[in-house]
Amino acid sequence: MLTYLSRSLRRSLLAALPSLLLLSSSLEAAEIRVHYNAGWGNRIAVRGSAAGLSWSAGTNATWTSGNVWVYTTPPQSGGFTWKPLFNDAALRRRGVDPDVVPNGNAIVDVYPFFFATQGRLETAPGFSSQILGNSRSIRVYLPPSYDENTAKRYPVLYMHDGQNVFNAATAFGGVEWQVDETLNGMVTQGQAREVIVVGVDNTGARLDEYTPVPDPGYGGGDGEAYLDFVELEVMPYVNSHYRTLTGPQHTTIGGSSLGGLISFHAGWTRSDVFGSAICMSSSFWWNSEWMVKQVQQHGGALPPARFYVDSGTDGSAGTFKMRDALQAKGYIHGQNLFHWYDPNGAHSEASWAVRFHLPVERLLAP
Repeated sequence: MLTYLSRSLRRSLLAALPSLLLLSSSLEAAEIRVHYNAGWGNRIAVRGSAAGLSWSAGTNATWTSGNVWVYTTPPQSGGFTWKPLFNDAALRRRGVDPDVVPNGNAIVDVYPFFFATQGRLETAPGFSSQILGNSRSIRVYLPPSYDENTAKRYPVLYMHDGQNVFNAATAFGGVEWQVDETLNGMVTQGQAREVIVVGVDNTGARLDEYTPVPDPGYGGGDGEAYLDFVELEVMPYVNSHYRTLTGPQHTTIGGSSLGGLISFHAGWTRSDVFGSAICMSSSFWWNSEWMVKQVQQHGGALPPARFYVDSGTDGSAGTFKMRDALQAKGYIHGQNLFHWYDPNGAHSEASWAVRFHLPVERLLAP
């Protein structure tokens, strides 16, 4: 009987061997790399659900050159969650927490921050344009981690009417968009990516610069030159002075009213530069709805940009027409098209400030 059982057991093990080998080969390690200068005598610890980790106490990552802290999980199957901690203290990384690793066999790079809660502003006054022959201020919001984690680079959001974006003292009617306050809160709560915001002030030529073609009743039509200014003069300055991520997937343009119109035109005609466009209460009525007709009459491949379009009660008809035109061409709501209607919204800085978080949630999700 013993001999028979041993033989039976051996047969079972031999029969199961291919499956055991397959299971063994599916176990994979993940390498976590935390980019952070913790300072002399400090450390980065890792907690999580992966094999070898726990949520009750951290495991020290190993410091490597360039202030990269590395932890490699034991081989395991499936994904896991984890988070980095500074000195394994209750002080968590701000922003998204915990991280998710969907499978093993991954290299995961993160750039955390633990202390900062607010970004800061810088201004470049008298920024001169050879293309437009004028000058204006450029206002730059740097996100909370910018000074704390100098290894990190950031996507960029370019916004028109820059004097209205951050500061009530310079804003039209004394009402600002509160972009910096909104982003500070959303970023530290893990509701948005950190992003550099570049507010490009308007000038007395605002109507000309923010319109892609003339309107018989208003004139204008210098929008292409203005977008050349943003692309060929402002963007190189920003990329050379700040730690930016480049390429259309990391570059958004946005504005309201005529600023929304020129933002849409930028995403529609320059999607190789501006991968996303925020178009709030856009003046799609301009020149008998010229921009809407450009979409309706478009043939061939679609611009690979993502569009957020919204409105309050003023100008809602044009925004609905633009939404419908984009959907008719194949844009999908929730993927590359986002529409919002605010029945209580007005055509004002105050309304745009209230709902600025909406395009951030959709186009700059963490």
